[in-house]
Amino acid sequence: MPAPDPSTVRIDGPWTHRDLSANGIRLHIAEAGHPDGPTVVLLHGFAEFWWAWRHQLRALAEAGFHVVAADLRGYGDSDKPPRGYDAWTLAGDVTGLVRALGKRHAHLVGHAWGGMLAWSTAIMHPRFVSSVSVLGGAHPLALRAAIPRTVLRRRRTSQARAAGHLFGFQLPMAPERRLVRDDAERVGALLRKWSGPAWPETADFDATAKVLRQAMLVPGVAHSALEYYRWAFRAQFRGEGRRFTDAVGTRAGVPVLQLHGAQDPCVLEETARASAPWLGPRSKFESLPGIGHFPHLEAPEQTSKTLLAFLSGRE
Repeated sequence: MPAPDPSTVRIDGPWTHRDLSANGIRLHIAEAGHPDGPTVVLLHGFAEFWWAWRHQLRALAEAGFHVVAADLRGYGDSDKPPRGYDAWTLAGDVTGLVRALGKRHAHLVGHAWGGMLAWSTAIMHPRFVSSVSVLGGAHPLALRAAIPRTVLRRRRTSQARAAGHLFGFQLPMAPERRLVRDDAERVGALLRKWSGPAWPETADFDATAKVLRQAMLVPGVAHSALEYYRWAFRAQFRGEGRRFTDAVGTRAGVPVLQLHGAQDPCVLEETARASAPWLGPRSKFESLPGIGHFPHLEAPEQTSKTLLAFLSGRE
């Protein structure tokens, strides 16, 4: 079976698709809501693409926000250059996107990798960011500190165990092949493994997994997705890792919402709560019982309601 064309991720719905030039590359976005409303930029996580935010696109747009869900560098129908998966370049992609939209600043909402990127952007480029919302994620320095701190724990739940995939992703080529093998069956397996107990038993889970698996098969996506992890790991042994620590080591100057599944087995709740030293003023932590790593997919209505309350209070 031939690999799907990147344009297949342009799924129809109550939104419009367009391309923007940002930070030297082309980024595909899905856009909804009133163009003069407060702008919210949605940043997806690993093995996702813009469509993972379909529920929030509708809900926030109906509430009067201008909502933009982007395919991150290397994903979906955005460009997939061979390099640029370091934190500085990715943060430049986000600020370039805000500028390409003709906006002075935006609220950033990110899941997992997208959440760490949103938090990093808010600290490194504060004038472009109005607030940060992080779902299923933590501040990058909190996550980095939690892995070695828990590596010797014998108990089943430790961040070192939870992040075991990060180490496996460092191998050359083999992880890419595994991600796309059997029509990207591995993506569905990770989605199930990292979710709470309820969602995987629903038809919505099966439908979502099918779409995300298909998007992983777009040429170049598997390699690009893994490059995020490879830079994050290898930078720890290079000078750029120390520079990144210095760059994001200050407290955010904007409010931060942390919305976290209490049963997240990928980024543990204790790791997310350890992000407190980097929270900005009027920040908030909300835990969702029974929910795993994907609040926006597992509990879309509750997630949208929480986001709306937080974002409306920032306007």
